[in-house]
Amino acid sequence: MIRFTFLSENKTDNPECDAEFGLSVYIETGEKKILFDTGASKLFVKNAGRKHVDLSRVDACVISHGHYDHTGGVPEFCSVNKTAPVYIHREAFRETYGETDGRMDRYPCSILWSEEEKKAVADRLKLTDGPCWITDNIVVSGTIPDVADNVPTENFYIKEDDGSMTKDPMAHEQFLAIRNGDQGVFVFSGCSHKGVIPVLSYVKALFPGERIAGLAAGMHLFAATDQVRRQVVDKVIGENPDLVVPVHCTGIDAICMLKEKLGDRCIVATAGDSYEY
Repeated sequence: MIRFTFLSENKTDNPECDAEFGLSVYIETGEKKILFDTGASKLFVKNAGRKHVDLSRVDACVISHGHYDHTGGVPEFCSVNKTAPVYIHREAFRETYGETDGRMDRYPCSILWSEEEKKAVADRLKLTDGPCWITDNIVVSGTIPDVADNVPTENFYIKEDDGSMTKDPMAHEQFLAIRNGDQGVFVFSGCSHKGVIPVLSYVKALFPGERIAGLAAGMHLFAATDQVRRQVVDKVIGENPDLVVPVHCTGIDAICMLKEKLGDRCIVATAGDSYEY
């Protein structure tokens, strides 16, 4: 059994919960309680209280990548929870910038912790690179391998020490995958900046011969071309999942396409929503 609650998401229709541009998901399995991402702020803590989620009992926090809308609440989590390790990629701490309409953004999209917050959380960070198995059934992917001919839907850039800008290969992006008994593997992906197709491909490499039963993910398809959007949607549908939950940066066009194709197997989640699978 997997039960998960969205503590931070771009939208909400729950009167007791607020929304923000960010993502945070509380996950319970038969083995562990996991927090996947922490949103852009402390908001996820407030929503957790409203949903009666005890963050002090979380066993592990997993950070999908080094952008502010997924890491903003880490210092607050480490204040509320005194023991859980925070799994974050070792390359997640560079100053990075996104792009809007082909022009580089003026403000960074990277981790925005203050120096004091960095010191406060330093001893809680478990730096990843390759796959990190929390249990025999739960893995943090580490770097997601590239897939030939896969084209990211948006570019990001690293500000180097000399002030120059280089393209961010998004090596710091990772997903969480959980074997849900005989039903298959359930995948949580924060933004899928490397692409949904590389995510699905690597899940199958980590769990050879097992089916992908569920996907809850920001898919970053709002800026994609129609061709790329259809390609990704067709790939997701081709896995024949029991449940797909497109959230955060997926974009309304891709959400509508998935809902049209999958019907009740596609859930449009909002902050405060809980599901069991």
